[in-house]
Amino acid sequence: MKVLLDENLDWRLGRDLPGHEVASVPKIGWAGVKNGELLRRANGAYDVLITMDKGIYHQQNLSGLRLAIIALRAKTNRLAETQHLMSEVLRVIASIQSGGFYSLP
Repeated sequence: MKVLLDENLDWRLGRDLPGHEVASVPKIGWAGVKNGELLRRANGAYDVLITMDKGIYHQQNLSGLRLAIIALRAKTNRLAETQHLMSEVLRVIASIQSGGFYSLP
């Protein structure tokens, strides 16, 4: 799967997603892009967007997206707080549906 880590997440999380092609919003030059535009750019180019943006589900129109979204819930977006969620992300990715929205934990 092609996975995109939102700019609010540490790019090093990609190391914990073996078997997947992982990119990071800042590393591909999309830092600062607003959510609506980010979703448009990522749709079709990536299979999954992983974010900590709690409002993306309610603030954006997700209908018609082929891109699945996984929203992480952690105290902070620091690597130490989010890294332990990657095993759950791998479990979700294994059965993810195109256009779905998943909130972890």
